[in-house]
Amino acid sequence: MDQTEIPARLRKREGIGARVLRKEDARHLAGKGNFVGDFVIPGMQEVAFLRSPLAHATITGVEFPEELTGQVFLREMMADAADIGSPSSLPTYQPSLLPPLASGKVRFVGEAVAMAIAPKRAVAEDLLEQVHVSYEELPVYHDSWSALAAEGELMHTGWKDNVFLTLRADRDFDELAAKAEVKVSRTIELSRQCIVPMEGKSVLAYWDFQADQLVVVSATQVPHLVRTGVAQHLHMPEEAVRVVSPDVGGGFGYKGMLYPEDLCIAWLAKTYRRPFRYLEDRREHLIVGANTRQHHYQVTAYADRTGKVLALDAVITIDGGAYSYWPFFIGLEPGQALGNLPGPYTFRGYRCETVCVATNKPGFMPYRGVARTGVCFAIELLMDALAREVGREPWQVRMENLVPADQMPYVNVANKHFDSGDFPKSLKRAVEMIGVEAVRERQSRGEPDGRRIGVGTATYTEQSAHGTSVFATWGLPVVPGHDQASVKLTADGGLEVRVGVHSHGQGMETTFAQIAHDVLGIPVERIRVVHGDTALTPFSSGTYASRATVMSGGAISTACKELLPRLQAIAGHLMGVEPQSVVLLEGRALAGGKSISLADVGRAWYLTPQELPSNVHLGGLEVSRAYKPKVDTGTFTYASHAAVVAVDTETGHVEILDYVVVEDCGTIVNPMIVEGQTIGGIAQGIGTAMYEESPYDDQGQPLASTLADYILPGATEVPRIRIDHLETPSPHTEFGAKGVGEGGAIAPPAVIFNAVNDALQGTGAAELLMTPLTPHRLLTALGASQREQEGTK
Repeated sequence: MDQTEIPARLRKREGIGARVLRKEDARHLAGKGNFVGDFVIPGMQEVAFLRSPLAHATITGVEFPEELTGQVFLREMMADAADIGSPSSLPTYQPSLLPPLASGKVRFVGEAVAMAIAPKRAVAEDLLEQVHVSYEELPVYHDSWSALAAEGELMHTGWKDNVFLTLRADRDFDELAAKAEVKVSRTIELSRQCIVPMEGKSVLAYWDFQADQLVVVSATQVPHLVRTGVAQHLHMPEEAVRVVSPDVGGGFGYKGMLYPEDLCIAWLAKTYRRPFRYLEDRREHLIVGANTRQHHYQVTAYADRTGKVLALDAVITIDGGAYSYWPFFIGLEPGQALGNLPGPYTFRGYRCETVCVATNKPGFMPYRGVARTGVCFAIELLMDALAREVGREPWQVRMENLVPADQMPYVNVANKHFDSGDFPKSLKRAVEMIGVEAVRERQSRGEPDGRRIGVGTATYTEQSAHGTSVFATWGLPVVPGHDQASVKLTADGGLEVRVGVHSHGQGMETTFAQIAHDVLGIPVERIRVVHGDTALTPFSSGTYASRATVMSGGAISTACKELLPRLQAIAGHLMGVEPQSVVLLEGRALAGGKSISLADVGRAWYLTPQELPSNVHLGGLEVSRAYKPKVDTGTFTYASHAAVVAVDTETGHVEILDYVVVEDCGTIVNPMIVEGQTIGGIAQGIGTAMYEESPYDDQGQPLASTLADYILPGATEVPRIRIDHLETPSPHTEFGAKGVGEGGAIAPPAVIFNAVNDALQGTGAAELLMTPLTPHRLLTALGASQREQEGTK
C-alpha cells in the first residue's frame, strides 16, 4: 500500500472533506483572541483624527494653541511621508493622490485634516476641540450625475472630467441584437452601504530598537502588502519594516489596502520612536466607511420569443467616491462589473460601458463579492423581467440560457474561462428544494392572513483565485503571482505550516492543517499554522478574491508532497525497510508490521543525527514551495439560490419563509466551514437586499452615521438556510479546490427581489429595482399602482 491509498480510505477523519471543528474557536469562543485593541505597550499614545465637516472645500487655514505643538499634527508636518498614489497603465484612468492628512482641500465628509496624540483617546479628542480649521466651500458632487455634469472645479487637479476610469466591451452586439424578437430594458440600482466588520480599522506602531525596525501591528488582510506600502510611502527600506497582523475581527475587503491612518500611525512611530495606536470607532466607520456597492445599471436584453438571450447591452455607472486606495482599488469594481455581468449565460452578443465616477464621498472599496453582487442583481432581475415578457417561468428561462455541463470548460462572451461545473444541475436542484410547483399552488389558494407569497431564483458564478494573467492586464503596481508556504517537521513529530495569507475569520488554521494532514497523515491537533507576521512567513499578496485555499492551500500541499519522501527515507532507514514501502498515518510511519512515530524521525534529524542514512536529503525536514495554478485566470465557483417570501401589502414588511442554496466550490476541504462562509455571506446579502443604506444629501452629508440610522440584519432577520453541495473539482488547481469565501453574499439581493416582484404580480405594483427593499419603497411601488388605477376611473 502506498501513501496515496491510505488517505483515500481514512482521510475523512481529519483530511480534505472532513467536518473538523475549527481550531480557532478554542480561543475565540472563550474571549481569548488577540486583537489590536488588546495590545498594551508601556508609553503608548492613542491617536484621534479631526475630520472634515464639509464634503468639498478649500482649507484656508488651521489654528491651534502653541502649547499643543507636538501633540497636534497637520499634513505639512509630515514632509517625509508621501501621498498615497494608485497608478495604473489603463489608458482611460485618471489617478488621484490621497494625502495621509488633507492638504489644500477636503473631498468628503470625514476626511482626516489633523491628528492629536494623548495617553487616552478621549483626551486626544479633547485636544482636537482646540483646533480651528477655516474652509472655503466648493461645489459638491453628491452623486455620479452631478459629478458628470460638473463645469466648475473638478475633484482632482489636472483631470479633464470627474471620471476615474471608463472601460468598454463590444463583441458581436449589433449583429446579434438585430436578430432579436424581444427586447427588455430595466434601470437597476444598488445603494451605497458600509462593510461593517465587527472590528473597525485598527493599527498600532512602535520602534523595535533590538531589531532596528518599525513594527506595524495592523488588523489587515494583507500584511505583506501593507509592509510594502508603508516602506514605499515613508521612504524606508522594506527590511526596516515589519508588519504583524494578529486576530482580525472580520475584513470582507475593508482591510485589504493601505489607509491614510496606517501611514499616519507608522509615521508617528518612525519619527518619535514611541508606540502609537488608532482604533476606529463605529461612527467613524459609518461615515468614512460608507464606500461600497453603489452601482447604477441601464441594461437591455435582446432575445427570441422563448426568452433565449442573444445579446446584452449595458451602461454601468459606479459612484467611486473621492479617492482610489493603494494599490489600485478604484479599478476593481469597473473591471469586475464589465467582466462578470454576463454571469453563467451563453449569449454571444455583448456591449457594455462601465464608468467609475469621482464624487464627494469616501473612496470606493471592495466588499465581499466585489461587483458580482451588483452584476448578479442586474442580470438576474433582467432575466425575471424577460421571463414575464415571454410568459414563462423565470427558472425555465434561466435554465435555457445557462452554459450546459457538456460544454465545460467554456469561455464566455466576456472571456471568462469557466473551468468546470454543471450550472443547470444546481438550478434544477434549487428549484426542487424550494418546491416551486408547491409555491405556485399555494399562490393560487391565497394566504389566510392576506399576505402575498412569491418565489425567486438566481444563479451566479464567482470568479476566485484569479492571478497574474488577469491582474497584469490592469497595469497595477502590485500583481499577485506565486503564493508561498513553508512546512517543517518538529523534533517531536509535530508540523509547523507558515503562510503569507492572513485569516480574518475564514478558519484557515483548520483548513490548512487539514490539507497538510491529507498528505502527511499528521494529526490536525499537532499541526500549527503560522500566519500574519511578515518576519515569520513567506511572501503572499494576501487574502482577497477567495484565493487563500487555492493559492496558499496549493502551496502547502506541494510543500508537504516534497517533504513526504524525506520523511519516508529516514523512517525506512530507522525501520530497516525500503522508503517506498513506508506510509504515514496518524503521526506514525508504517511498513508491513513495523511502526515508528514521526517523533522518532524528527529526533533522528535534529537530535541524534548519527542514526540518519548516509544518503539523507540535505534539505532537511523543512520545505518552502511557491505555487500558482496551471491556469491562473481564476476558478469559477457557482451556485443557485432560491427563496420564498411573504409580503404584507399593508405594512410593506417582507418575511423570508425559506431559503436554499446549491453550491459547487470544487473539492471541499471542510464542509462545515464552507457552509459557515455561505451562511455568513447570505446574512450580509440580506443586509444589502433589505436593510443597509448610506444615503447622502445634496451637500454630501452622510445621513446614517449611527446604528440607529444604519440598519443591520440580526438573528431574527436571517432565516434557516438549507444548503446542498455539488462537488466538481477544478482541473487547474491542486486537489481541485476553488474559492468560496464571497459567494454567499452575491445572490441574496437578486433572489429576494425576484421573489418579492413575483409576489406582487397582479397588484399592478411597479417592479422593485433598487436596494434596499425597505417597507417605504415597497409601499411606494404599491401606491403608484393604486394612483394609476384611480386615475383611470
